[in-house]
Amino acid sequence: MGIACVAFIGPQNNPMYLRSIDPASDDLYMKLHYVIHCSLDAVEEKVMLKRGPGDSQDAYLGLLYPTEDYKVYGYLTNTHIKIILLLDDEGPVKDEAVMRVFRRLHGLYVDTASNPFHKFGLPLSSPRFDGAVDGIVAIYRGAGASQGGFMT
Repeated sequence: MGIACVAFIGPQNNPMYLRSIDPASDDLYMKLHYVIHCSLDAVEEKVMLKRGPGDSQDAYLGLLYPTEDYKVYGYLTNTHIKIILLLDDEGPVKDEAVMRVFRRLHGLYVDTASNPFHKFGLPLSSPRFDGAVDGIVAIYRGAGASQGGFMT
């Protein structure tokens, strides 16, 4: 089980960051972009279902929907930045492991957004950010359950 793509989407559903983990052709990149775009409706639906009196605002949205090739998971920050993960659809996934990845990605975004020169909502284009995302993905990509990976 591995991470195929990581995306950060702004509050107005503007793409801020899309990272395909494997070197991708233009066709695959467009497919990933399409899957991410389609996931925004699922994010809105999950947020609406969670809103109610006394409901906690859990940032982890869980599985948004499965596709033929991927499982799409979502996370919503308190500033309405959406983090989307596409996982290869090769078996069962542990929610705890996915939540750990989201927490690390959220922490990375907070560190980046804390830079006084960063403008909120603009695309994230930094080699350091790319490297940090790759580092987080490398920890979980292809790891077994005993190594803290996704598979059960």
